[in-house]
Order: sequence, then structure tokens, then C-alpha cells
Amino acid sequence: MPYINIKITKEGATKEQKEKLIKGATDLLVEVLGKNPATTVVVIEEVDTDNWGIGGTQVTELRKKS
Repeated sequence: MPYINIKITKEGATKEQKEKLIKGATDLLVEVLGKNPATTVVVIEEVDTDNWGIGGTQVTELRKKS
């Protein structure tokens, strides 16, 4: 039973975008590894930008600078 964990920043991904991520990740495991889609689990975790850092800086602060 494959398990895929996708982590994204919590910045408004739509239900439709999440559906595409789940379908795309599942299809990739089916295509590349021959996995059964019925037993492939995909979890999307949305992380607040205050809790995600890149290069020692919170993403919240990086977004303000862009």
C-alpha cells in the first residue's frame, strides 16, 4: 500500500487543484511502479507559512518581500 505525503503551504489551493494532485500522484505510481490505485493513499498537508522556513526565513516573510 503506497503512501504519498504532499506538503504545501496553506495559501489557498482549491479543492480542484488538490483533486488533480491526488489523481496525478496516484497515476504516477501506477505508471512508474505498477501500483494498484485502489490501495494508493495520498495525503495533502497544508502548512501555515509561519511554520515553513526556507534559508532560515519564514515563508510569510519571504512572501512579503516578493
